[in-house]
Amino acid sequence: MTDQNSPTLEPVKNIVLVGKTGNGKSATGNTLLGDKQFISKKQAGGVTMKCKMLRAATQDGPIINVIDTPGLFDLAVSADVLSKEIINCLSMAEEGIHAVLFVLSTKSRISQEEESTLNTLQRIFECKILDYFIVVFTGGDELEDEGQTLDDYLLDSCPEFLTRVLRLCGQRKVLFDNKTKDKDKKATQLKQLLDHMADVEKQTGGKPYTDNMHSKIKEENDKLREQEREIESKNLAEAESKVMQEKLKLEHEKNMKIMAETVGNALKQSAAAHGKEMRLIQDALKQNVAAHEREMRQVEDALKQNAIAHEREMRQMKEEFQQNQQRQQVEDVLKQNAAHEKNIRQMTEEFNSQQAQQLRLAQQQFQQHQQNQMPPSLFPKLGPVECNIM
Repeated sequence: MTDQNSPTLEPVKNIVLVGKTGNGKSATGNTLLGDKQFISKKQAGGVTMKCKMLRAATQDGPIINVIDTPGLFDLAVSADVLSKEIINCLSMAEEGIHAVLFVLSTKSRISQEEESTLNTLQRIFECKILDYFIVVFTGGDELEDEGQTLDDYLLDSCPEFLTRVLRLCGQRKVLFDNKTKDKDKKATQLKQLLDHMADVEKQTGGKPYTDNMHSKIKEENDKLREQEREIESKNLAEAESKVMQEKLKLEHEKNMKIMAETVGNALKQSAAAHGKEMRLIQDALKQNVAAHEREMRQVEDALKQNAIAHEREMRQMKEEFQQNQQRQQVEDVLKQNAAHEKNIRQMTEEFNSQQAQQLRLAQQQFQQHQQNQMPPSLFPKLGPVECNIM
């Protein structure tokens, strides 16, 4: 690691770490630096809101200025504190921001603070800042223990907010294991990040992010340095030189404070406009909910009426069915009776026919029997008698 203020002819890349406290910003910064320089939340007794920049030379790569913003984008931070530290951060990266690392943790769910961080950055720097975004996921050690890749994790746990962020930043993402001692693994992680930074540089035409505030800060810092050089060139007495430098410092701080107030006012106005917009959205949602509830009640009433009508129709159909069933039963009985009567008539006719036949047979037998039982004639059989009449 090199001193952050030491002059260098090598290209320097300014990297800003943003994200919710506890997501691993400081640990990620230490991984980039190759040394434990930033104090993490677990190590500190309290979380400082002051930005801090440290410089490191990467192997076969650029010199990097890593700017940590611990707790800066937490929901509890006031606009005044935020604006002051934003000016401080921009002053550290007065040549422009080459990459913004949006640090998320695979160990925790996406919360309102992550969305607040993105909204705040967009309010301050506009949507252009997203062109410099790289999403860093910490907790690579746990995913590795579970046998998961980053793509596996995103497939299972990627809310709409995160999907939108990844889409806006061109899917630039990298998984960091800040606990690993493996030098090769550390080198691979850093290379992946630098590759994404190269992609950012290509997409932005090699221009770091700057805005009007950057220009004003650089102008103010250049002015301070020039005035300090003038004082040194005059070879003034130490006491007089110290007084003049203190005066310059106070003037510089005053000007920086004015810029911070400008940013703070812009933040407050933006927050007020955002709050108004959110209230309008909430009112619209309430109206939509009320209208939806009203429609649901109407639907429920219609369903109840339909249910009553349906039940009435079912009763009528049931009664008609029962009546039809009874009518059918009567018809079936009548048909059965008619068939029974027909059978009886047929049986009667057959019986009568049989009786008549038996009667005729009996009469024939009786007549034959009578003939067989008749005695011989008492008179002899006489021949024909001839009568002569005189």
